Amino acid sequence: MLATLNISAFRQFMATVFSAIFFLVALMLTFLAGEALFQGLRGQAGFTEAVINSINMAIVALAIFELGLVVNKEYACKENEDHIIIVLRRTVPRFVSIVCIALVLEGLLLVIKYSQLGLAGNLNYPIAIIISAAILLAALGVFLRLTDNNPNSHNKIFLNENEAQAVNGSMECMAGFHQPKPSNGSAH
Repeated sequence: MLATLNISAFRQFMATVFSAIFFLVALMLTFLAGEALFQGLRGQAGFTEAVINSINMAIVALAIFELGLVVNKEYACKENEDHIIIVLRRTVPRFVSIVCIALVLEGLLLVIKYSQLGLAGNLNYPIAIIISAAILLAALGVFLRLTDNNPNSHNKIFLNENEAQAVNGSMECMAGFHQPKPSNGSAH
């Protein structure tokens, strides 16, 4: 029991340290993004390039901030759930979606940059980045589908811990296509 407590305390301490590092790096990148944008507005750098650089830094800062949040939430807090799949299903989609957004925005910014500079031959790189983001997003969908214990869980409402009632056709009922029968047998 004492060894488990020490490992848990060490785990919480290290998670707090790493999340603090991630938060500080995200904060520094946010300030650098603001500084790059400010330099572009003052004319010290090309405006378009300054905007692209500041957006790139802000996207990376957001991804690092999200990583710090995930580490803080999942590892620094006391363990509520021991099942690793539940923890992964909760944290992986958030982080992967931020990474996908960052990749797509980076690809789009590179397309804009290369088209403005007349470097159409280099468009293969941003297209590869966008395709990579699409593959990563598809892989996330496969992961979520394969780790789902109940594939029909989106069709159920859990009334309590032991009982579930299927509500197939609820969309038709709400749209007026299917009228539910009165429970007492009389028409309204």
